[in-house]
Amino acid sequence: MKKILIASKNKGKIAEFEALLADLPFKVYSLLDFADIIDIEETGLTFEENALIKARFIAENFPGIVVADDSGIEVDVLNGRPGVFSARYSGVNATDESNTALLLEELKSYNNQSERTGRFRCVLAIIDEEKNEKIVDGVCEGFIGLVPVGSNGFGYDPLFKVDIDGLTLAQMSKQEKNAISHRAKAFNKMVSLLKSLS
Repeated sequence: MKKILIASKNKGKIAEFEALLADLPFKVYSLLDFADIIDIEETGLTFEENALIKARFIAENFPGIVVADDSGIEVDVLNGRPGVFSARYSGVNATDESNTALLLEELKSYNNQSERTGRFRCVLAIIDEEKNEKIVDGVCEGFIGLVPVGSNGFGYDPLFKVDIDGLTLAQMSKQEKNAISHRAKAFNKMVSLLKSLS
């Protein structure tokens, strides 16, 4: 069985990847399995650049396939912010709660739900055992809610609705979210490639 490493320490993100990879014949690892790997500084200005920075760094030392993602939320009235800074939007010691609070503060003058459009974007970089690189992406369009709702998921999920009057991603089951999420859409583009490498 071939090895595949998800270049992340985010438990929520890793769980999503493991669910998406469950039907493929790979032994799945994450950075949580390698305590000696240092944190990788994401210095890119785009999701693509950051995903490749992580994938290339890990691929130098991992004897298998590496998948790295960079993802985040883009809000139209904020000119695409938080974007690549989504995970650390509220500062160096950012938490999901502090990021969510800052985003809501910045949107407080936009009380009409139809003004609060945005999207989750995910870019995946995959490097195979021969160091070939591929990039795919996925987008989930939707709306930023007025208050956080739901306890599933992570990050900005309690704020994000695909339908203006619908559930947030944090109110959905894992299966429901994986059917529509930006990460699932990016992953689905990569499935045929992963199958060819298995």
